[in-house]
Amino acid sequence: MYLIVGLGNPDRKYEHTKHNMGFDAVTELIDRYNIPSSGISMKGMYGKGIIQGQKVILLKPLTYMNLSGDAVQAYVHYYKINPEEELIVIYDDTDLSVGQVRVRKAGRPGSHNGMKDVTAKLGTEKFIRIRVGIGKRPDRMDLVDYVMSPFPKEERVLIDEALKKAADAVEMILKEGVNAAMNTFNKKEIKNEGSDTGTEGVGGL
Repeated sequence: MYLIVGLGNPDRKYEHTKHNMGFDAVTELIDRYNIPSSGISMKGMYGKGIIQGQKVILLKPLTYMNLSGDAVQAYVHYYKINPEEELIVIYDDTDLSVGQVRVRKAGRPGSHNGMKDVTAKLGTEKFIRIRVGIGKRPDRMDLVDYVMSPFPKEERVLIDEALKKAADAVEMILKEGVNAAMNTFNKKEIKNEGSDTGTEGVGGL
């Protein structure tokens, strides 16, 4: 069984903001496969279904971003998930250009507070992650304001396509393995990609 987690913030005011790419990618999978909601449990909203012949749990942690690891840890332990082979985490990344999607087998959390908490609670950095690029913040703009803002109209098309690509990446991982997905989605070298830094620190979010 695979646990597929999308990171984000749960309040309605954060819907479709840059920091909620994980939530939106999971929603794309829910819509594609008509995954029914199983309700709320262990600090997360989840649903169970089948994707590419694999049993999956789709999870949106209902804590704020900096406590995302609480729900992930609870589901990993309860369902006896092997993080290295059966956990996929999807999240936003300011080190990738808007709309880029990258797949990694492992990596440091960098300054992304959600990923920091997930790796700390799990005690490992060895799990699959799918990063959705949201672009760097403008120099004169506060980071919190940037990641909590919606995309401008001219970027929304790129993001909608990126969310589809993120869902495609999940499908490929489940069907052909993570190496196949990396070969497909990691075609271009991205500055600082090797550090897997993610979104810069955002207060408590």
